[in-house]
Amino acid sequence: MLFITTLISIIAFGQQEQSLVFPEVDSLYREDQVYLGITFNVIGDRPETISQSGFSGGLHLGVIRDIPFNKKRSFGLGLGLGYSVNTYNHTLVVIPDNATVNQTTFVAATDENSTGRSQFITHLVELPLELRWRTSTPSTYKFWRIYAGMRFGYMHFFSAKFKDNNGVEFKERKPDGLDRLRLGATLSFGWNTFNFHLYYSLNSFFDKSVQIEDQQGGFSVVKLGLMFYIL
Repeated sequence: MLFITTLISIIAFGQQEQSLVFPEVDSLYREDQVYLGITFNVIGDRPETISQSGFSGGLHLGVIRDIPFNKKRSFGLGLGLGYSVNTYNHTLVVIPDNATVNQTTFVAATDENSTGRSQFITHLVELPLELRWRTSTPSTYKFWRIYAGMRFGYMHFFSAKFKDNNGVEFKERKPDGLDRLRLGATLSFGWNTFNFHLYYSLNSFFDKSVQIEDQQGGFSVVKLGLMFYIL
């Protein structure tokens, strides 16, 4: 009797230990993910007199809820919430409203000897929406992925700064014609953690009520970089 009791205890312990080493496969897994992105921002839709200067970059962080469509869970939808901080360095000077001109003025800084630094800083709350294809399995966390979709954003903070070498300085946070609602197409593809990322804005920073040098409105952006997904 003692032998049987001991044998049962050994078998039970062995099964428990085996379950710890080889956990049960979850066939209903989801690719719920935290994402972290680093991008280089390229400014487009601008007059020829305006040029990009220096490094313009972005930092993007958020979470995405995965909604699989098929039994293999290789195809699905991703819906998330994120935050994005971006800088844009260029030669456009945004001059705030004043008593003489009751509107925001946009001019190009053309004198290279006196031009200092002109920069936009933006903070956005974003809603990513993605169609997702991947080669993942319940037991494999390294796989190919292609995620394509849209990113809806609201620019809750905007700052335009300019300061030249002679001490002249302008700051503007609420310029005329600024479109705070942002819309862009996105594409992420790669293997495992490291993925290439592309964002193409579908609307410009400033609407057509704004005159920037010789064109109405403008200033869109393309973001190129890396996106890291963490399960």
